[in-house]
Amino acid sequence: MTTSPRSAQERIRITGGRVIDPANDVDTVADVCIAAGRVAAIGTVPDGFTADHEIEAAGSIVCPGLVDISARLREPGQEHKATIASESRAAATGGITTLCCPPDTYPVIDTPAVAELIRLRAEAAGLARVVTLGALTRQLGGEQLSEMAALQRAGCVGVSNGLRPVASTLIQRRALEYAATFDLTVFLYANDDTLANNGCAHEGRVATRLGLPGIPEAAETAAVARDLALIEQTGVRAHFCRLTSGRAARMVARAQYDGVPVTADTAVPYLYLSETDIGEFDSQCHLIPPLRTVEDRQLLRDAVQRGTLSAICSDHQPHEPDAKSGPYPSTEPGASGLDTLLPLSLRYGEEQGVPLPDLIDRLTRGPAHILGLPYGTLSVGASADICIFDPERTWLVDNSTLASNGHNTPFRGWEMQGRVTHTLFEGRVVYSMV
Repeated sequence: MTTSPRSAQERIRITGGRVIDPANDVDTVADVCIAAGRVAAIGTVPDGFTADHEIEAAGSIVCPGLVDISARLREPGQEHKATIASESRAAATGGITTLCCPPDTYPVIDTPAVAELIRLRAEAAGLARVVTLGALTRQLGGEQLSEMAALQRAGCVGVSNGLRPVASTLIQRRALEYAATFDLTVFLYANDDTLANNGCAHEGRVATRLGLPGIPEAAETAAVARDLALIEQTGVRAHFCRLTSGRAARMVARAQYDGVPVTADTAVPYLYLSETDIGEFDSQCHLIPPLRTVEDRQLLRDAVQRGTLSAICSDHQPHEPDAKSGPYPSTEPGASGLDTLLPLSLRYGEEQGVPLPDLIDRLTRGPAHILGLPYGTLSVGASADICIFDPERTWLVDNSTLASNGHNTPFRGWEMQGRVTHTLFEGRVVYSMV
């Protein structure tokens, strides 16, 4: 296994793989030629092109590098959990070439300096592209609007208040109006904080049996209803992050049908797990928003298949072991997900009957479109961000196979099918199993 980058000037030819590029409706066995960090051709080799390096991909899938719309890299501020360098390495191992970092770092991404720091650290690592969301309000305090124009100039691809509530519906409206003036996408965590009431599990039979404080489905759906009304009022472009309930997905589907400029995603654990997986206080299943019912899980699966949820993300949240030790309510929520995003998505696609190009679309073109980025495609001239994976290779999730610093995963011990063999970022081989 290597993660040492090759020269961006090296000409590379990927031969014999099944090339899937949903952005261009490509699904064929063909060669891919790369020159000067860009896709030079798919299929016919350009005149005069001579490869410095060839990658044999027969039996493998060649697709755009994955775009993960939510990954907390823990730097700056929580380097004891992970760093940009360590998680960029894990991303490369998982075929992910673009990561979007929410604004709830320490310090918060509410100034250009913090956004610039993250960009420079990612460039120094050189293994994946890291883009940022700026804070919707100063210090994510929910009261004073941030300097959105300055954050946009610093490269932030949108704004969000992370998991923190905004103080009032009026401030929320003003924030959406202000973002709309700069054509910024607002990324919304749909949660009514007063209804959630510091809960830690879905309000239902499992939480009742275990005596855990619950978060009702209405905490999500009430927030979605409010925010959809404000989106229509302000005309802002908005995205709902990590929906967990079937009812919320249906509300978004109706808004999309009515022409409201809104998109939504879910994280891959919600396509597999439900409240029942908490078992006897399994802290690895302590996620916020919480795992909901088996019925919600299936409705989310259907919404991804229909395209209502146009992106699947990892919602990567690496933790040190102590963060998951102790009584369930006191453990830190979140799971490490970069290593398992692709194989779990492939498994979902096979179980749900989703065609492979449609599934790859939810991991590449879909999230890139939401972020307004020109990635997630193998168009000629596009950045050569490429994932090559063997769909038949199996592996076991354990400490030895997880590249992330965070080994906190509810999927430990699961056998995965589908393994990345090569990742190219801007035309450089940044990961190879060989």
